[in-house]
Amino acid sequence: MDKHNINNNSEERKNDTADRKTYRGSRSWRKLRIALIVIIVLAAIAGVTGLLGWNYVMKPYSGEDKWLKIPAYSSASQVKDSLTATLGKEFGGRVFKLWQYQDGTTMKAHGAYLIKSGDKCFYIARRLRSGMQTPVKGVWNNGRDVEDMARKLTADLECTPDDFIATMERVLPNKGFNRENFSAAFIPDTYEFYWSSSASEVVNRLIEYRDRFWTPERKKKAEQLGLTENEVVTLASIVEEESAKRDEYGKIARLYINRLNIDMPLQADPTLKFAAGDPSIRRLTRQHTNIESPYNTYKYKGLPPGPIRLVDKRTIDAVLDAPEHDYLYMCAKEDFSGYHNFAKDYSTHQINARRYQQELDRRNIH
Repeated sequence: MDKHNINNNSEERKNDTADRKTYRGSRSWRKLRIALIVIIVLAAIAGVTGLLGWNYVMKPYSGEDKWLKIPAYSSASQVKDSLTATLGKEFGGRVFKLWQYQDGTTMKAHGAYLIKSGDKCFYIARRLRSGMQTPVKGVWNNGRDVEDMARKLTADLECTPDDFIATMERVLPNKGFNRENFSAAFIPDTYEFYWSSSASEVVNRLIEYRDRFWTPERKKKAEQLGLTENEVVTLASIVEEESAKRDEYGKIARLYINRLNIDMPLQADPTLKFAAGDPSIRRLTRQHTNIESPYNTYKYKGLPPGPIRLVDKRTIDAVLDAPEHDYLYMCAKEDFSGYHNFAKDYSTHQINARRYQQELDRRNIH
């Protein structure tokens, strides 16, 4: 074979090999490029899906602040109804789905939740799942009787006034209180509860507060006055009804303590009004002083069987810290300022009382 032909064939084989390598390289690049495009597309789809998913679970509530309440023994559909009724159909439904996705149970969701503008639906659902309620304030700063207290205290709770009273009547006798001094078991204040708190939880919480109030120091002061804790509260209830002027409370309390110490009838007008069932009476008569009742302190010596109203803790302290004096009588001032004239003897008291009676006549108050 010709040497020249051998060289030509060799060169052709080299060129053919190079062409095949170039072709394979080009095909590999195309595959790689397609793969990269697929990855980019999938990543974009995943990103969009993730963004949509993030927006779905983290959508904020845009309405006014509202209380979401899930009553006891609600079914899942009732939880959904509460959500949509409170937060709107679309947002409430979204929270419901997320709550179900997180394996929420109706028992755990029972309670009240303050939903604020800007709260994310995912976190609202998580609160329901874990039962993270918002505490509510049981505001009860004054009241004439336990029935009034029950209405005020349970106004923002799931339990009813009847639930509270029934529980009180069951629990308090075991705590040393009888029906007449039930009012002494509670001290008006502002308390925090969960909306779902049972009547038993509420009553026991109030008793615990009362027990904490009666510190060893206060108990010692009561003992020095010769009074039990319940008697201090009973006296404080009379003092509160006698005057609207808090700066007189200690002085009035000491007057009654002076009477108790000499076995003199209290003759406290508020107890007559209580016995008559009418605290609005402006002018008491002999007819009132003849009322047959253990609360008639004109007829019966000593303190009445129990408080005639619920008592502010500041009044209890005013009784315990009553300043020493020798007064035994008092009468409302004739200027109707709300303050009293005090006297150590009956003759001076009669003068004070006459001035007041004359002013009542002049103003035609009966």
